[in-house]
Amino acid sequence: MTHPSSSADQAGHAASQRPQTLFEKIWQQHEVKAATADHPAVLYIDLHLIHEVTSPQAFDELRKRGLPVRRPDRCVATMDHSTPSLPADAEGDFPFVDDLARQQVRKLEENCRDFGIELFDLDSEHQGIVHVIGPELGATQPGKTIVCGDSHTSTHGAFGALAFGIGTSEVGHVMATQCLLQHRPKTTAIEMTGRLQPGVSAKDLILALIAQIGVGGGTGQVFEYRGEAVRALSMDERMTLCNMSIEAGARAGLVAPDEKTFAYLKGRPMAPQGEAWDQAVARWRDLVSDEGAVFDRVVTLDASKVQPMITFGTHPGMGMAIDDAVPAEIHGESTAKALDYMKFEAGESLLGKKVDVVFIGSCTNSRINDLREAAAVFRDRKVAPGVRTLVVPGSKKIKTMAEAEGLDQIFRAAGAEWREASCSMCIAMNGDQVGPGQLAVSTSNRNFEGRQGKGSRTLLAGPATAAAAAVTGVVCDARRLGGN
Repeated sequence: MTHPSSSADQAGHAASQRPQTLFEKIWQQHEVKAATADHPAVLYIDLHLIHEVTSPQAFDELRKRGLPVRRPDRCVATMDHSTPSLPADAEGDFPFVDDLARQQVRKLEENCRDFGIELFDLDSEHQGIVHVIGPELGATQPGKTIVCGDSHTSTHGAFGALAFGIGTSEVGHVMATQCLLQHRPKTTAIEMTGRLQPGVSAKDLILALIAQIGVGGGTGQVFEYRGEAVRALSMDERMTLCNMSIEAGARAGLVAPDEKTFAYLKGRPMAPQGEAWDQAVARWRDLVSDEGAVFDRVVTLDASKVQPMITFGTHPGMGMAIDDAVPAEIHGESTAKALDYMKFEAGESLLGKKVDVVFIGSCTNSRINDLREAAAVFRDRKVAPGVRTLVVPGSKKIKTMAEAEGLDQIFRAAGAEWREASCSMCIAMNGDQVGPGQLAVSTSNRNFEGRQGKGSRTLLAGPATAAAAAVTGVVCDARRLGGN
């Protein structure tokens, strides 16, 4: 990391004399130049994650200016958005949806080769969704600043990293300088008390929070998720939690690292090894908010009262407990327009609504714990007639792990399609789409109009709820199915 300027160093020294939040500690350690009345702060970036969709223009700008990538060793690239979830044919050709998708992938290969960036391509054993492979590789680490040209970069905050999405022009800026201009966000402590009940997932927890505070509830803020409920979550579950921080408008979401974090990272390819590992863990243990640290805002949620959640409208804030009635308004906003698109009526229940498509995957819910949760519902059951069901692992490593456990056989025996690692139907860029007017229950993160295909209607939910919809053909509470 570069050294802060004298002004930033002085400000950091003053800040260190008082209790600091986790965010403040990371910000202070990476502030190259403090903000003034005329310009934002300059923040050093430890890790730049790159994929095929938001990087081509940035690479072109570097070529135009005759600039190299300043720190290719701090970049990790993969392909995920436009990549097919179907395997290559006998000749090794991948079934891209169109030439644009194929060109995006080929262009990333060329750019990474020309600029010396390590790329995990479709032939790599480490290929997968960018926010899945970063932690898998051990590239995501506590205390790092991490950026990517993707909204859900906040996922990496589960490890105590300050991680956020950036735009294409900013992607080029980081490539050229390894720094970024940033306005300092405010801080919000999300205190999650109690424990989740059996049959309630981390996806339900974050959907409940967004339903409580709204899609603008975190605008201009960094969330720190705290409390008994958060500490009880696995790393996979913490990633789900942080992943959807952006859907509440937050810039990033953080969980302070602990023994679960260290156990997850130890031995991974890009994590420190040997003596360096011990030194890193010693540093990481200080990455907690100090006793007495002051947040700009505190939000409390009792996790023990959260029920399986499902969305009913056209943004993630339009969520409710699965057995609630569809509301006529939420956060003072009428739901009429959204309900008209979704073909629902205020006051009705979604239970029993016929489902056309089920998607289990995305950077929110495609990890091994998510697949195990879904498989528990699919086991010894069949996908209902007329329901198309895709199960898409988040990486090749997860796919291999799931197959070693026999999860793929459970999905296939049920009648679900077991696919290759890809963003797939979350953003529907690779040909995996929901048809016009079709209703999908999806473990992804966004339910905007047409997000999963033109005219598609999306209900966001956790893996168990999605799997239950697949085997019953309707929206239902997975807890009512009983065990197998």
